[in-house]
Amino acid sequence: MQVESFAERLARLTRDHEAYIERRNTPLPWHNGIYQRYAHPVLTAGHTPLFWRYDLDPQRNPFLMERLGINAAFNAGAIELDGKILVMARVEGWDRKSFFAVAESANGIDNFHFWDYPVVMPETEDPDINVYDMRLVRHEDGWIYGVFCTERKDPDAPPGDLSSAVAQAGIARTRDLVKWERLPDLKSRSPQQRNVVLHPEFVNGRYAFYTRPQDDFISAGSGGGIGWALCKDITRPVIEEESIIDQRLYHTIKEAKNGLGPAPIKTPYGWLQLAHGVRGCAAGLRYVLYLFMTDLDHPEKPVYTPGGYFIAPQAEERVGDVSNVVFSNGWVARANGDVFIYYASSDTRLHVATTTVERLVDYVRSTPPDPLRSAACVAQRNELITRNLTLLRKR
Repeated sequence: MQVESFAERLARLTRDHEAYIERRNTPLPWHNGIYQRYAHPVLTAGHTPLFWRYDLDPQRNPFLMERLGINAAFNAGAIELDGKILVMARVEGWDRKSFFAVAESANGIDNFHFWDYPVVMPETEDPDINVYDMRLVRHEDGWIYGVFCTERKDPDAPPGDLSSAVAQAGIARTRDLVKWERLPDLKSRSPQQRNVVLHPEFVNGRYAFYTRPQDDFISAGSGGGIGWALCKDITRPVIEEESIIDQRLYHTIKEAKNGLGPAPIKTPYGWLQLAHGVRGCAAGLRYVLYLFMTDLDHPEKPVYTPGGYFIAPQAEERVGDVSNVVFSNGWVARANGDVFIYYASSDTRLHVATTTVERLVDYVRSTPPDPLRSAACVAQRNELITRNLTLLRKR
């Protein structure tokens, strides 16, 4: 076997890495008219810089081995800043610890390059064990906020239980995604909080949060559903009351759990909301994405609720560390109406789907709701079939 020298191996790794992150991302030939999928993920573990993973000093690492490996890059918040699309990804090392890192692209579809350093996120007095699933929100108060899940070991876990954890909403703010000011974690009456999202505008002079109260770290228990709560002071973020604005429902795509994804997009017709729904099946939990719209003046009031899923895992998206999952906590709506939806598959990689605000508004306003019963679903579909056959016979 021919053995590469250190310099030869480094040159080959560098060529392969550059070719991988610079490959063109081509649209898939089929799409449903709602959005366009693409052939390749926009971020994977392989997109992370070589100098994050390898010690490049031949004296310390003569075999050029990976010293600090990366397992996955997924679940990214997203924002447009200075004409570029930035995603703030959840990057997970071989040691299972997640951290945040920013990657940027000129077109939002390919050529995402990570910044040189991961995000240095300040800690509170109670240090985070793990942080992930950042929601980036440009708020009307002038700050860019990051709301994310902070995970700590359950202090009430019995001896020997090394899995029980408590999830809460961490909050930080920035001007540039480089320097962050950590604020206190959100406090509520719910035992645990996941998928908390800050609304981008004040509501009645207060900060507004979409919440997801739950009893347990994984299971919603008696909780669940997308909640709504107001807060007077985000530097002392305490919410006294939560109301559920989007409930879990039996035998639907959101019977086990649901939670909001990114902050909503404002349109003349209302706020576009992207969420995930979870149901149980023989293969375990299945995560899909769905859309709905809330009232422009009352963002806590749903006005359009299309039935069924919006995006579901397909092909290689079904396979990964946590299979049969799509999850989104980031999208970008540009001034020209283009929308980039960043969704992760199976807790492993990040994809993009592109569409427009116009298409999404048409989808939520014109797609009928779930009738909740098989017979009613057949009647709903037969009505569509009858209309279409009538049109076809006239041609």
